[in-house]
Amino acid sequence: MTTMSIGKAWEEAVAFVAREASLLFPVALLFVALPGLILQEMTPPELQAWFAQPKVDAIPAMPPGFGLAMLITIILIWFGSLALFALALRPGISVGEALRLSFARLPVLIGTALVVVGIIVGAFAIAMLVGVIFSLASKQLAAAVGLLLGAGAVGVVFYASIRLVLLNPVVIDSQAGVMDSLRRAWALTRGHFLRLFAFLIIVMILSTIVASVAQVVVGLIGGLIAGPEGARVAGSIAGAAVSSIIQVYMLVMLARLYRQAVAV
Repeated sequence: MTTMSIGKAWEEAVAFVAREASLLFPVALLFVALPGLILQEMTPPELQAWFAQPKVDAIPAMPPGFGLAMLITIILIWFGSLALFALALRPGISVGEALRLSFARLPVLIGTALVVVGIIVGAFAIAMLVGVIFSLASKQLAAAVGLLLGAGAVGVVFYASIRLVLLNPVVIDSQAGVMDSLRRAWALTRGHFLRLFAFLIIVMILSTIVASVAQVVVGLIGGLIAGPEGARVAGSIAGAAVSSIIQVYMLVMLARLYRQAVAV
């Protein structure tokens, strides 16, 4: 098993981002931050409240076309992420070449997502079916079994998301198809689950804190200049910009961890 060093990946990522910032940040802002910001502005307040505190029995109506907007946003962010990985993994590649490579490999990434979603839906469907079977014997037993299976399914999804964290670099750095990419990404993270889990948790916490602070500070300034609406827009833009900067560092670090994992 290869050694995976978070510290080494961080040092390499800082040096690389400092050197290639003029290539990385425009791609991140255009294809990662901007689509997310536009979708956020399109999201009705009731949906934003539900996303913050989801309730199965109180799902608000989704506006016409909003589902399509979400899908387009996700695909654009995937496209931008693949381009960023191309820039991080292939020294000397131009932005245009990275975008063309990302476009060529995007169908494979979409295919892997469909396979994973299919497996997840199947797992939850089996859990529900087992719950229905047990409900024929006892409602209390069915509730307990359903809760246990639901928690187990969530745990499996969480575990798989960590094990597949190197999927994007695998897709962009090879010519493998859908299933081969999934198998390769899974194999590369074998024995590194806890290290990758800790890394992603730290990045998530850091991103949340820094983006929230930036949103509040810039929002206050925007509020002084343009009132409540100006505060909201300015805060959203600041939060999206800071999040995209942190994401660039995270993606470059994942690219370095991928290189460590494939090193012989």
